[in-house]
Amino acid sequence: METINFQNIQHVIEANKRSTEESRIMKTKALALLQSVFGYPAFRGSQAEIIDHVVQGGDALVLMPTGGGKSLCYQLPAMLRNGVGVVVSPLIALMQDQVDALAEVGVRAAFLNSSQTFQQALEIEKKMRQGELDLVYVAPERLLTQRCLELLEICPISLFAIDEAHCVSQWGHDFRPEYIKLSVLHERFPEIPRIALTATADHATRAEIIKRLQLENALQFVSSFDRPNIRYRIVEKASGRHQLLDFLRAEHTADAGIVYCLSRKKVEETAEFLIQHGVCALPYHAGLDTKVRTQNQARFLREDGIVMVATIAFGMGIDKPDVRFVAHLDLPKSIEGYYQETGRAGRDGAAANAWMSYGLQDVVQQRRMIDESDADENYKRLQSGKLDAMLALCETVHCRRCHLLSYFGQSEGAEKACGNCDICLNPPHAFDATIVTQQLLSAIYRVDQRFAAGHVIDVLRGMDTERIQQWRHNKLSTYGIGSERSEAEWRAILRQTIAQGYVRVDYDSYNALKLTETARAVLKGEKSVQMRRYEKPQKATKQKRSVSKGYTEANLSIETQQLFEKLRHWRMETARLHNIPAYVIFHDSTLRDIAKARPHSLADLRGVSGVGEKKLETYGAQIVDLVALQT
Repeated sequence: METINFQNIQHVIEANKRSTEESRIMKTKALALLQSVFGYPAFRGSQAEIIDHVVQGGDALVLMPTGGGKSLCYQLPAMLRNGVGVVVSPLIALMQDQVDALAEVGVRAAFLNSSQTFQQALEIEKKMRQGELDLVYVAPERLLTQRCLELLEICPISLFAIDEAHCVSQWGHDFRPEYIKLSVLHERFPEIPRIALTATADHATRAEIIKRLQLENALQFVSSFDRPNIRYRIVEKASGRHQLLDFLRAEHTADAGIVYCLSRKKVEETAEFLIQHGVCALPYHAGLDTKVRTQNQARFLREDGIVMVATIAFGMGIDKPDVRFVAHLDLPKSIEGYYQETGRAGRDGAAANAWMSYGLQDVVQQRRMIDESDADENYKRLQSGKLDAMLALCETVHCRRCHLLSYFGQSEGAEKACGNCDICLNPPHAFDATIVTQQLLSAIYRVDQRFAAGHVIDVLRGMDTERIQQWRHNKLSTYGIGSERSEAEWRAILRQTIAQGYVRVDYDSYNALKLTETARAVLKGEKSVQMRRYEKPQKATKQKRSVSKGYTEANLSIETQQLFEKLRHWRMETARLHNIPAYVIFHDSTLRDIAKARPHSLADLRGVSGVGEKKLETYGAQIVDLVALQT
């Protein structure tokens, strides 16, 4: 019989007690820093658990939606552990703003990138060696240089944070080749904890992050993907820009927002269109002069009410909290990309809109881009699958939020309609589309699968065109069998047959429509088809801004609203004086809380969320004086 060693058991019990006590003390310190430095009363979600795990030296993979508080998950551990926290970020253009925001709350932060002089870089390196910094932001290209790696080996390092970790995935929506080489951190610094963070990653992308960054032993913290303050809305595309303009005039006059377009040319044309119609819009894409692009981004961050029209090159890492809408004039390539881009709206928790116009040409264009790319067949197959998922979101007759949550594998919240998306607010009508689909498929077959959408629809509608007469298609049995439907309605039906995989577009044959193998079962009557009934696009009407339950109340009394506007004006002038974005000083939500609380002293102001000790010291007296003048 094996002898029980009670002395060893006692040692284990004592070690567990010490570990538990150390964890309790560290959690208390973390909460104290959260309150005194950042001015927040309590942690949200799994923040406290993540911070404790990293402080204790553990690795972590964190999936948390935009605006969910990811940054605190590495900022606080870097402040609590010995040494400097190294943040790997692809966002050179935003590093200055990130460092400025930390300086505003009293955190010792800096960055190392190509925008600095050699002398400036030497000064930062000296501070790193001497342990005078809490955080340093480094681009992956810079970190991977021999000089930087050797610097890190002689510096006291508290942790490595790999931000925008989805960039490591070759199958993801924002692949950056240099991210693959970040496995060097585990190989050269195996004792230093690493935390990888991203706002979005499906199961395949998550698995690749773990493999590429060698995070097999890391704890995974996956927060809810739900952003209940965002209203998702997808409209039938008629005239995209005019629909966008109607939407802005009805719901977002003078609001900050982002409009995404697929091409650089469309970005510039859309920005010009909006400017001509009185919207303060700016273009942003990789083809612009670097100086112009930087200036436009700075204006968007520092000024109120700017609409940025951009390709997807814009937006990653943007911390602007009061973006009230994100609009897509073109279909995104994947749900991951769509979720990440729409997530840039409403970071402050107040009501925001995710709006998209979508039509047949979007489907055709995205399919062509995949088919004509130089990628291998596996990658094309994966991208086609992602596009199919995106099309399914567009064509669903069920709650869009439930659809999004289900895609990311989240069951909580996915079983009950949200009541705050276009489907829930104005349910579409589904109908048995088997017969009309058979009519369409038959027409494609009868014209020998040699013609594009316009001609096929003309045949169905019985149009008397020169081309129809030339090809004698007015003699076909399918000629005119769909004459009761409009061209727009047939295009909606065709779009859905393509989305459901019954029809494909042959780009090598002038966009000719071809039947797929799955069309056979429909034509034989062996399979039924369900579709959304076409509804003519309605012009947007002026709406009162919605506010989701549980989020910041936007309806203020007249007096409180006046004080809020005065505080915003003071913030704008102060930000201009300090040459930093206005939200770096205080978020709108904090100013709104100040306006409601009307603090008469610094002690009153201390209790407002978002007002830490450094900001209280810097701005407190000015705010109290401003409130007193308004009272």
